[in-house]
Amino acid sequence: MTGSRILSLGHYQPSRVLTNADLEKLVETNDEWIRSRVGIQTRRIAAEDETVDEMAANAAEKALATSGLSPADIDMVFVATCTAVERSPNTAARVAARLGLGSPAVLDVNVVCSGFTHSLALADHSIRAEAATNVLVIGVDKLSAVTDWTDRTTCILVGDGAGAAVVTASAKPEIGPVLWGSVPELASAVRIGGTPTLFSQDGQSVYRWTTTQLPIIVREACERGGVTPEELGAVVFHQANLRIIEPLARKLGAVNAVIATDVIESGNTSAASIPLAFSKLVEQGQITPGAPVLLFGFGGNLSYAGQIVRCP
Repeated sequence: MTGSRILSLGHYQPSRVLTNADLEKLVETNDEWIRSRVGIQTRRIAAEDETVDEMAANAAEKALATSGLSPADIDMVFVATCTAVERSPNTAARVAARLGLGSPAVLDVNVVCSGFTHSLALADHSIRAEAATNVLVIGVDKLSAVTDWTDRTTCILVGDGAGAAVVTASAKPEIGPVLWGSVPELASAVRIGGTPTLFSQDGQSVYRWTTTQLPIIVREACERGGVTPEELGAVVFHQANLRIIEPLARKLGAVNAVIATDVIESGNTSAASIPLAFSKLVEQGQITPGAPVLLFGFGGNLSYAGQIVRCP
């Protein structure tokens, strides 16, 4: 085997829907203000006792169910999250226990919003190095647990959920080389910390960087993957803000691609946003199997990572 491919996808969202009208009762805001600034209409919010590993396991279970593999076949688990409460056992170990996996290596990856694409690259590298054959890659976050519901600049953004991919060894590589990096001087632009632990950000700094520098980096990710923007079947950016996603897609020139806009109905779900949106597009049959898809995450740290993959 000389590479890896995505075998299947799955996603999970909590049942509670929080609308813009609901937020009007919590903070000084309204539907028009929210839509005009971030494009979000609804978001899903986890129950107080619904844990990060529970959501992750639900998404992973769906991905496994359509993969043709058994739980015993999984030999590595990566969980991308920035909202795990306990330090040990880590979220990946908790997911492995919930799913009844055999004896996989279990690693958590905290690169915030680009955690899934970082983890997907690590899974690909592990398979290429013959350290694993079948890897479960999960992005999950419960941002509602670290949200200041009195701050209208951040509480309108967040949602909860999980997305998962089963990655397997392949004679034909279908996960391209990753392009990843960070902007150290903007490392504190997105923060989850303090007492109590809360999410905050310098939205203007993030917006300026994503609208000026990110288009150049995204084009380089396509070049590294050996495709032109015009050849893309789909583009799945981190679902941060519709007012970032739409201009970025236009600047990229992916004129024939389906552009994921799950942020409208799911909000910003951090590490979950890319696999959640990708899984939905595949489930709905909106992407042709085998078509090249750009996955690209950016956000906290200010870290970024992206690669071209083939649609399962």
